[in-house]
Amino acid sequence: MSSASNEPLLKTPLHDLHVSLGARMVPFAGYSMPVQYPAGLMAEHKHTREAAGLFDISHMGQLRLVGPDAAAAFETLMPVDVIGLAAGKQRYGLLLNDEGGILDDLMFFNEGGDSLFVIVNGACKAADIAHISARIGSRCQVQPMPDHALLALQGPQAAAVLARLAPGIEKHVFMTGGAVTIGGIAAFATRSGYTGEDGFEISVAAADAEALARLLLAEAEVKPIGLGARNSLRLEAGLCLYGNDIDTTTTPVEAALNWAMQKVRRSGGAREGGFPGAARVLAQLAAATSGSAGHTDHDTLKRRRVGLVALERIPVRDGSLLESFEGLPIGNVTSGLLGPSVDRPIAMGYVALAYAEPGTRIQAIVRGKPVPMEVSTMPFLPARYYRG
Repeated sequence: MSSASNEPLLKTPLHDLHVSLGARMVPFAGYSMPVQYPAGLMAEHKHTREAAGLFDISHMGQLRLVGPDAAAAFETLMPVDVIGLAAGKQRYGLLLNDEGGILDDLMFFNEGGDSLFVIVNGACKAADIAHISARIGSRCQVQPMPDHALLALQGPQAAAVLARLAPGIEKHVFMTGGAVTIGGIAAFATRSGYTGEDGFEISVAAADAEALARLLLAEAEVKPIGLGARNSLRLEAGLCLYGNDIDTTTTPVEAALNWAMQKVRRSGGAREGGFPGAARVLAQLAAATSGSAGHTDHDTLKRRRVGLVALERIPVRDGSLLESFEGLPIGNVTSGLLGPSVDRPIAMGYVALAYAEPGTRIQAIVRGKPVPMEVSTMPFLPARYYRG
């Protein structure tokens, strides 16, 4: 997801602040982004788990879909219940291609008044906006928001910090939100994030982003956190990184994202199908439910994303081959590192269905040598979202 070397890197509205804080900047999704600050990845990770970390995620794409037909139109692009999402609530979604492969994962929020607020991944945002515009642009207004920044305040102290600056915001529960004024700055916040911790994602005008970031960093519990810790936090939480763990070659069922497809869109539901790749995705869902997965038909399920724990203290990195103990290739690792909070090597990847049950022993090949691993449930660390 890094930028091509011959293309100039874009800068977020917080770029100069990152540099002034001593951040090490790296190319990511076409932007110059902070990978870590002087405290280092381990300290940043643990601080987020213990207090509150501030992340710049302004590289991500923000847009609005506006019009009386916006929800129904957007629902045609995803195996997700958009029409039934109540005003003031947020949901996780999956844009699919015509083969059922995942074009991107995203978050969408029902603002009420025929308006959906959508956040997509940075590396995919141009393609996503083009795809959405081409498919449903005749049914609703597609309004990109390039003049907005996005910040994430994550950790067990995030709500207390934000409540000082925006009294009442602590009343929001997980996956809800709305317009808010934070220390006099107009913003839009949802109680959500991608770390497994309680917290908020805050959309703000780019012109106000640095002032808001400095306001939050002035609170004793808050420290700046880079992309390195964001990656280790989301992996401990069992959350996918687009481009690593999910992409156009993986379907939602293979990616173990069945939970993101509500009953109303499944076979027998009131609005079943009607999304790209529906025949394949629904066939895989049926196969997974009936236990008939593994047949040779294109539509049936042959592999699944799983959590993995190394049984030796050897980190198993992205791309490592996974084998049975008999030496048969059965899959590959898509994300892996030494989890700072769980204090053991963890990973996720895809394995053949016969090896996908928790407790199954397999091995990863690291620098030509086998490392024993065990299939694990996820998340690796209990999530702490605030549900009221």
